[in-house]
Amino acid sequence: MKKVLVTIGLYCSLLHGANAQEFLFYSRGAKNASVSKIDTGFSKRKIKFEEINLVSGYYLQDGNNSAITGGIGTEKLTDWANSFEISVSKLDRFNRTHRLTADFNIDYYTSASSDKIDPLTISSASRKDTHIYPSLSWSVKDDAAGVTQGLSYAFSTEYDYVSHGINANLTKLSKSKNTEFSIKGGAFFDTYMCILPAELRSFTYPSGAERDTKGIDYKPRNSYNLSFSLSQVINQRLQVMAMIEPSFQEGLLSTPFHRVYFTNGNETVEKLPGTRFKLPIGLRFSYFAGDQTVIRLFYRAYLDDWGMKAHTANVEVPFKLTPFFSLSPFYRFNVQSAVDYFKPYAKHDTKDAFYTSDYDISGFTSHFLGMGIRLATPGGILGITNFNSLEIRYGYYSRSTGMVGHSISAHIKIK
Repeated sequence: MKKVLVTIGLYCSLLHGANAQEFLFYSRGAKNASVSKIDTGFSKRKIKFEEINLVSGYYLQDGNNSAITGGIGTEKLTDWANSFEISVSKLDRFNRTHRLTADFNIDYYTSASSDKIDPLTISSASRKDTHIYPSLSWSVKDDAAGVTQGLSYAFSTEYDYVSHGINANLTKLSKSKNTEFSIKGGAFFDTYMCILPAELRSFTYPSGAERDTKGIDYKPRNSYNLSFSLSQVINQRLQVMAMIEPSFQEGLLSTPFHRVYFTNGNETVEKLPGTRFKLPIGLRFSYFAGDQTVIRLFYRAYLDDWGMKAHTANVEVPFKLTPFFSLSPFYRFNVQSAVDYFKPYAKHDTKDAFYTSDYDISGFTSHFLGMGIRLATPGGILGITNFNSLEIRYGYYSRSTGMVGHSISAHIKIK
């Protein structure tokens, strides 16, 4: 909470500080003028409402490779996610645009496999949980210099973990406005409650239930991210962006309630290295094929020091059926290799230094396809002037491991 207040204070001091300097400037230049003729410009620089975004989504999945039960068993999960975002802006005396965005998100999910952590208690990662994650961001855009910079703070919590995140970004636009370079950096500091499966904890170790957490272990997980991107307008129709996003994690990178079974029948919990370096490299293409159609292509290559390699390709083609109604079919393909420490159920050797049966980091191919429908009428949807647009999206996900998922979301923009 202290960081949120500091960010708000910084924003307010920048705005009001600029106005105070402006007042001094006008006062010195008008020593003999009456006070009523002094124009501080304050009335011209009121806070401006930019937009509100409301998003609600529902996700359903099922499969038979739950990591909680050692790589076998149901993966059935449902998630209902809701997001509220509001942005306001204000010009300072240098005609720089300050923008403040507040975002509040809440997910409610149920997971059948999580009941298997401890069937006799309601533990932190049990059948249902609520995930709350607000954020606050500030940016200042200087059109004359072609520079935008910003800061943000994010907070996230569930029953068994708490996370604090900070981010900073800087973007520079060329004089021709055809080239843009961006750099971002962030750090996330997470704390996890170490809940163990019922049969693998000692008699004195807490279960993690609401009234049984005294003496339970808490472990940190820290993540540090960088992002470099270069965007170039090739011609009136084509824009290209290249990006590289290295990241480093340290701390508890395994999940304490994921079971692992050895070839000799023994059982333990997942064990993974305490550090991980990731390196995604991507290319994005946007091609404007006339006034009605945009073709968006994306490719990403990924590797890390756990042995995983992946390739992802995505295509989306928004096209207008009328000036106010558009469709956006999309498709994403992903193929990845398993990390060095993955083996299926009961395939690990007791001599292995690290082990997991989590199919999220196994080798598989996946497909995600669907359609978006967007409506944006000039007078506002349903005659409501500020009801700027409505978009509904549906997606179907499938993995070669047998997992399938369905997602549907609605996005309302008020502007």
